[in-house]
Amino acid sequence: MAESSWPSEAQLNGIRQIVSEMAGTGSEEVRIVVSPYRICPLGAHIDHQGGTVSAMTINKGILLGFVPSGDTQVILRSGQFKGECRFRVDEVQCSWKYATDASKIDEESDWGSYARGALYALQSRQNSLAQGIIGYIIGPEGMDSSGLSSSAAVGVAYLLALETANNLTVSPEENIEYDRLIENEFWGLRNGILDQSAILLSSYGCLLCMNCKTKEHNLIHLPKLGENHETEWQEAYKILLAFSGLKHNLTVHPGYNHRVVECREAATVLLKKMVGCPVTSTDNGYRLMKEHLTIRDAHHILEPNLSKRAEHYFSENMRVSKGLEAWASGRFKDFGMLISESGLSSIQNYECGSEPLIQLREILLRAPGVYGARFSGAGFRGCCVALVDAGHADEAASFVREEYNKVQPELARQLNHDTAVMICEAGDCARVI
Repeated sequence: MAESSWPSEAQLNGIRQIVSEMAGTGSEEVRIVVSPYRICPLGAHIDHQGGTVSAMTINKGILLGFVPSGDTQVILRSGQFKGECRFRVDEVQCSWKYATDASKIDEESDWGSYARGALYALQSRQNSLAQGIIGYIIGPEGMDSSGLSSSAAVGVAYLLALETANNLTVSPEENIEYDRLIENEFWGLRNGILDQSAILLSSYGCLLCMNCKTKEHNLIHLPKLGENHETEWQEAYKILLAFSGLKHNLTVHPGYNHRVVECREAATVLLKKMVGCPVTSTDNGYRLMKEHLTIRDAHHILEPNLSKRAEHYFSENMRVSKGLEAWASGRFKDFGMLISESGLSSIQNYECGSEPLIQLREILLRAPGVYGARFSGAGFRGCCVALVDAGHADEAASFVREEYNKVQPELARQLNHDTAVMICEAGDCARVI
């Protein structure tokens, strides 16, 4: 199977040179963490309820060059943000959500807190670290706060760097839990494990399927059509990312966490009514499926608002199941149609998203060669993602740029023309080079 086109040797050499100058060491001693961004074609907003999700990484993401510092000191610089972050690995880290007023979190000045979050996660499971790192981290221009799980990619990057520097052997499954601690406990965000699972478990050209309750996962390959079938299939489609110009932190946006609470409330009410026992644990969604409750039950029992949340959960699980079959058969049109249905349910039933993202999704659906589209993440900021026929990718990108400028001229002006719509390929899992 071919490999992801990212990162290039020029990118790697540039980072090695910067870190070697920071640390006063040879560039051959520099290790680099490659931590890709992810897309979630199907399975949106059900990971926190133990649902089944699909995901894959793209050939864009975070690069973190580092060397062991030789002592407990951590010294970090960023390619996007100003200043230098310094702390020690023998300092006990406190949860950021308690130590900081969330309404005052500024990504520009607090970018180093993700590294502290990684240390917090490792410390919380009794890992004793003696070795710090000297590192330089950089992501692609214009893709931060994009709904592609850049925060999870950053968290995973710091985990892998600290673990490597301290000779810790940690499985991908363990790092999924560590990154969950960063997101849930350190930051106070009530999301599930979709993002970090995709980043750590994906394989180039495959669709990752994961049961977020049991943690069971498998990779869905495209069909075999001949000796070079994998390369041929990879050349048949592209991933289109269209950016809205909206940016803000989910930790200070009440909509996301509020939706999670509503989903759990709907599941608790259904289970108590139908099964006869109160349930308050985080596996409510999984229990719904196990007890064979349906959307028909939800409509009869729940008030309208919670009924919509339940409908999204049940219908999204079904779309994932159908989508896995479509992908395994190479039926991109069917797969794309399910992506579009997922996006519509996120708008109508999960009731997330924002006007610019909804407009951007509608434009993508009219673009030539697009099989299907939805906004990435919760749709309060960031981008829309689309699966597009490779032969029409350039034409589709031009169409989206032009049409979005018509409906959202102010937001479109904030975007770099060259990166407002990106044509991407499938990526690979996070790793240390």
